[in-house]
Amino acid sequence: MDTGNKKLIYIIGIPAIILALFVGAYIGSHSRANVNRSDLVDQTVITSEKFQIFWKAWQILDNKFVTAASSTPDQKIFGAIQGLASSYGDPYTVFFPPDQAKAFADDIAGNFQGVGMEIGIKEKQLQVVSPVKGSPADRAGVKAGDLILKIGDKSTNDMSVDVAVKLIRGPKGSQIKITFFPVGGTKTVEKTITRDTINIPTLDTDTKPGGIFVIRLYSFTAQSADLFRNALREFVATGDHKLILDLRGNPGGYLDAAWDMASWFLPAGKTVVTEDFGGNDTPKIYRSKGYNMFNNNLEMMILVDNGSASSAEILAGALKENGIAKLVGVKTFGKGSVQELISLTSDTSLKVTIARWLTPSGHNLSHDGLEPDYKVEFTDKDVASKTDVQMNKAVDLLNALP
Repeated sequence: MDTGNKKLIYIIGIPAIILALFVGAYIGSHSRANVNRSDLVDQTVITSEKFQIFWKAWQILDNKFVTAASSTPDQKIFGAIQGLASSYGDPYTVFFPPDQAKAFADDIAGNFQGVGMEIGIKEKQLQVVSPVKGSPADRAGVKAGDLILKIGDKSTNDMSVDVAVKLIRGPKGSQIKITFFPVGGTKTVEKTITRDTINIPTLDTDTKPGGIFVIRLYSFTAQSADLFRNALREFVATGDHKLILDLRGNPGGYLDAAWDMASWFLPAGKTVVTEDFGGNDTPKIYRSKGYNMFNNNLEMMILVDNGSASSAEILAGALKENGIAKLVGVKTFGKGSVQELISLTSDTSLKVTIARWLTPSGHNLSHDGLEPDYKVEFTDKDVASKTDVQMNKAVDLLNALP
C-alpha cells in the first residue's frame, strides 16, 4: 500500500459535515495491483444458470411492467449495482450513480452547505454522530446519539447514509424538517432547521485550576496536526504536566492527523493502530513516529462520548492502551472502517469497505466503541444547570495526583 496517500477515516469525512458522514471511512486510492475479472468473480457464476436469472428478470420487467414510461438501461444497470453493493450488508459499501458521485466529490472538496451534523448508521438505525459546534443543528439542540426517524416526510427505515445526505443538505437559507428521537428521551421531536454554510472548527485551548491545560479537538482536518503541535508547545511553555484532551463530539477525519498526534506521546515503534484487511492483504501497522515529547512526564485524561468516532477513537485507544491516558465520559460511537473510492466510469464510482481499524491490543473499533476508565453520564439536572460533570471529573482526578 502507498503510505504516501492521505487517509481519511471519513465520516463523510471531515468535509461532509452534514453532511453526514460515513463514519470512519477512508477515501483515497490504494496502489494495489489491478485484478482480472476472474480474480473477482467465479467464472462458473458468470456462465451458470443462476446468473441467467438476472437477465430473465430484466426481460420479464421489460415485457410485463405496467407503466408505459420505463426506466433507461443506465438506470437498470445502476440499480442492479446498488443492489449488489447492498447485498454485502455493509452500510458504507455503496454505489454512486452520476448525481451522487458528483455530490460526493463536491463534499470532499469542501463545497457544501447543510445543517452541520455528522450522521451514521448504528444497529441499522440512522443516528447523529455529533453536531458541529455552532452549526444550525447545534443551535437547534441536536445531540450526539439522537435517532433520525424522518427527513421531511420520508421515513429513514432502511435508508442509507448517502440517501440521507442527499435529502438533508441544500442551499443556505432553505429549511429542512427532521424528526428525531432524542437520546434519553421518551417521545419524538420534530425540528425545522435552516441550512447554512458550515464552518468546521478544529481546536481551541483552555486552562483549569491546579495547573491543568485543556485541548479541545473538534475534528481531524488536514491542518489539525499542526494546530495540535502548536497547542502542545503552548502547554509545555506553562511548565505544567497535567493535560486534558477533549475528544467529545469529534467525528474523526484524517488518519494521518491522529497518527501524528499519537506520536507526540509515544516512543518510536509503539503501535498506534492496525489496518486489518480481513485476510485480503497483509495488515498494515501504523507505529509511532517517536516524537515522544513528554517522556512519561505527563498526567493525562481524555474526555470521550458517543459522538467520539473513527480518528478520535484511534487516538484515544492508542493513548489508553499504551498507558498514556485514562478515558473519562461514556462509551464512544464504535466505528472504524476503511473505504476505498473506485471509479467505475467517468461519472460513477463505488465506495468499498476494504479494512477495519484495530487498537494496539487488537480491539476492533468497527464492532464496538471504547469503554471509559471512568464512566460519567450527564443527568437532566446537569444539563439544565449547564454543569460539565465529565470535565469536572477529569479535573478532580488530575488534581488528586501529585
